[in-house]
Amino acid sequence: MHLLWQIGRRVILAGLVGTALCLTCLVPLLAVLAAEARPNLVLLLADDLGYGDLGCYGCPDIRTPHLDRLARQGVRLTQFYANGPECTPTRAALLSGRYPQRSGGLECAIGLGNVGRYDDAIRLAMQRELGLPVAHSVLARGLKAAGYQTAIVGKWHLGYEPQFAPRRHGFDRFFGPLGGAVDYFFHCEPGGQPMLYENEQPVKRDGYLTDLIADEACRFVRQARQPFFLYVPLTAPHSPYQGPRDRPDAPVTLEASNRGSRATYVAMVERLDEAIGRMLATLEETGAASSTLVLFASDNGGTTYSRNAPFSGQKGSTYEGGIRVPCLLRWPGELPAGTVSEEIGITMDLTASLLAAAGATPPDGIKLDGIDLIGALQRGETLPARTLYWRQRRGDRTWRGVRDGPWKLVSRADGSQRRDQLFNLASDPAEQHDLAAEQPQTLHRLLTLLARWEEEVRPAR
Repeated sequence: MHLLWQIGRRVILAGLVGTALCLTCLVPLLAVLAAEARPNLVLLLADDLGYGDLGCYGCPDIRTPHLDRLARQGVRLTQFYANGPECTPTRAALLSGRYPQRSGGLECAIGLGNVGRYDDAIRLAMQRELGLPVAHSVLARGLKAAGYQTAIVGKWHLGYEPQFAPRRHGFDRFFGPLGGAVDYFFHCEPGGQPMLYENEQPVKRDGYLTDLIADEACRFVRQARQPFFLYVPLTAPHSPYQGPRDRPDAPVTLEASNRGSRATYVAMVERLDEAIGRMLATLEETGAASSTLVLFASDNGGTTYSRNAPFSGQKGSTYEGGIRVPCLLRWPGELPAGTVSEEIGITMDLTASLLAAAGATPPDGIKLDGIDLIGALQRGETLPARTLYWRQRRGDRTWRGVRDGPWKLVSRADGSQRRDQLFNLASDPAEQHDLAAEQPQTLHRLLTLLARWEEEVRPAR
């Protein structure tokens, strides 16, 4: 479709030269052609979903027919990473298209009630500045400037203060929880603070949160003008562990929010899949599916009840199980259906890809750290070699990670104690064999790269 737009534009421009077509007639025609050619964009983000928790990624005990069908209709990535092992940094990277470290205070999930969890975040929280600055946000702002109608339906978790509200970041509409760990039935954080919002106002709705998000997303698709950008960051299967039939008599407490079972987790993921199935069906019903680029990913690896196989580690760590996530891409006529790709991607690449697919540019001349992953897949190109970095901080603990080709550095520091491990993912994707002692030169090289990166991404605030 994008190619057709380019061809059509050249034909019209040639006609202008040959026939002196009136400019006042040409401008509306080009505008209509461009609007029809640009794809709608739907970005679906799961919360704490393990790499191996979908049928199309080998899960034996969770039924995910709708996401499995999405994989068959598009591209399934096997080496895709979240920008952080927790949700807030990944969400910051998604909206900014850059490493979340550049924004300051967002290397850890914002604590319940707007609490900073490490020194930099604590400082910003005390200044009432803990969140993603609008000036750092490019995705919705860039698409809106390019003529897209924009909406976020789902979890925000990028700042509680009014100056960080989603609509300030370029979204025309917001519906969903403002913070994290929201009760699926009472829609409040542990402790009772109401979290469900419509635009800037708290609202009350009856129902299971996954279903409410799907309802609102489907409503937006039915009412939206094209082209549109719909960002759907679902809360499932993040704690509290509550399946659709597990309605309690009172809101869950903080102590009880992490209690659960694999069976409850399975029910939550299956309801997530059903919700996504309804959204995809709505695209079909409205005739928008054929002109819509759909993306699905998770914000980080899974936790206690998830399946991160074949990798080790989980959410909160920079082992593969904490940062490697499922990612599915469907763009009819533009991406080859039924493809499995081993290209290495990361969350902030989705930002660059969506802007490129829309013919949009980052506002304010911001330079992205991500690259146009989808464009490369569309053209059948191999992505350029690059080094990827991670850093997560909470209290006095810091996890770091570096991937350079097959080599992976995992570093954990607790106060003054630090352990650096080196793995070769080509031969050891589960990170079972630490090669730090056998490959000291490679370890030193990655540590040097890491130090340079940490200096380069120092936040300005």
